[in-house]
Amino acid sequence: MGRVEASTERAASLRPALVLAGTAAALYVADQLSKAIVVASLERGEYVNVIGDLVRIWHVQNTGAAFSLFPGAIWLFVPVTIVALVMIAYFFRSFRERGPWIHVVLGGVLAGTLGNLTDRLRLGYVVDFVSVGIGNTRFPTFNVADSAVVVGIGLLVLYLTFVDRRDERDGATS
Repeated sequence: MGRVEASTERAASLRPALVLAGTAAALYVADQLSKAIVVASLERGEYVNVIGDLVRIWHVQNTGAAFSLFPGAIWLFVPVTIVALVMIAYFFRSFRERGPWIHVVLGGVLAGTLGNLTDRLRLGYVVDFVSVGIGNTRFPTFNVADSAVVVGIGLLVLYLTFVDRRDERDGATS
């Protein structure tokens, strides 16, 4: 094998990791930057309507999990985060040879996991700020990290349910 072929092969083997890392870095920065802007601009509990009453930027400090479950249980979140990171690594290794979009999805989940972990360890709570609803009937407030995790896991479930199974069926008939 020539030098050029070996170099090309090495670059191709690094591509999935670079896609995952690049996606994770971009979303992590977006998450932390958006939280910093909210903290600098609004007092805790203060909000600004963005689209009428439907969408608000509302500075909330969440000591719980998603949807404010288990408030104050930081001792629970660190081990759960470690398990999540192990699962991301497992899926990355399992789907390493798949198309780049699966690495983008895993990068999003990684960014969201690390973004909220950073808040919990640094602040003792997670800064949430996107509030959707009408009046007092509102979806739980969330942030960029929450969105990255929820969208990423949703896409991963869809992939495992529909695409990956189709690939298995196609492989069985070939």
